[in-house]
Amino acid sequence: MLKNLFRKQEYITVSSKPLDDKEFTPNIPNGKWINCKKCKSIIYLEDLENDYHVCPTCNYHFNISSDERVKQIFDEGSFVPMFEEIEATNPLDFPGYEEKLNKVKEKSNLSEGVLCGTGKIDSKKVAAAIMDSKFFMGSMGCAVGERITRTVEYATANKLPLIIFTASGGARMQEGILSLMQMAKTSAAIAKHDEVGLLYVSVITNPTTGGVTASFAMLGDVIIAEPGATLGFAGRRVIENTINQKLPDDFQSAEFMLEKGFVDDIVSRKNLKDYLSKLLRLHGITEEK
Repeated sequence: MLKNLFRKQEYITVSSKPLDDKEFTPNIPNGKWINCKKCKSIIYLEDLENDYHVCPTCNYHFNISSDERVKQIFDEGSFVPMFEEIEATNPLDFPGYEEKLNKVKEKSNLSEGVLCGTGKIDSKKVAAAIMDSKFFMGSMGCAVGERITRTVEYATANKLPLIIFTASGGARMQEGILSLMQMAKTSAAIAKHDEVGLLYVSVITNPTTGGVTASFAMLGDVIIAEPGATLGFAGRRVIENTINQKLPDDFQSAEFMLEKGFVDDIVSRKNLKDYLSKLLRLHGITEEK
């Protein structure tokens, strides 16, 4: 990847220290370069953005925003947001929660941890919910659960296929038991969607954990995962301490879950739109005129 450094207009700078100096680190201009979180290779940010935010060296899939997901998956201009007026409150009067919500909204430019709406994939209309880890790590509170439930109900009423892109750290602790209740509510809505014979595709992105895993993430007729995505309920350390055993290194990875039959396929982000389009066509969803 070092050869890529010399075709850019702005370069990294290095010191005169010997290359074998363990303390040596390159000076990378802010906003131009990024280190891969997995292989640590240096990537030109513009190249990363043009390549679906996937590392060209190790295929690591960087987290992306819900807006970026819309650009990658849906036909241009076809996505119509819904239920944006539903936002989190502080039902348990949790200290400092409202202040944190306001800060997260300002920083992320999002109103909640999931973007819902309808859109077209190669002219095939679907209802979709896209979780966004920038907002409280995509945690599921009352507003997230309500948005997703209404989206599923809309899909059921309008006979639309449903796609949910999951990315979550689990239930939102500031909303306590009310957050956990969203697991049952979303699952019940999906059951009704299934009863009328409609397709639901779950797309697992990194990470998908906790109550989201224990509810709608694993209820898809077809469950797809991005490469390397973490999928599980409890964390590794919690499980190891509970069972007093060492877990495999790839435990809870998408590849491990595919081997054990928990997901149906692993699809690179670059191929995801085409894959979903073919999947919809195979299930009889035709282009909307």
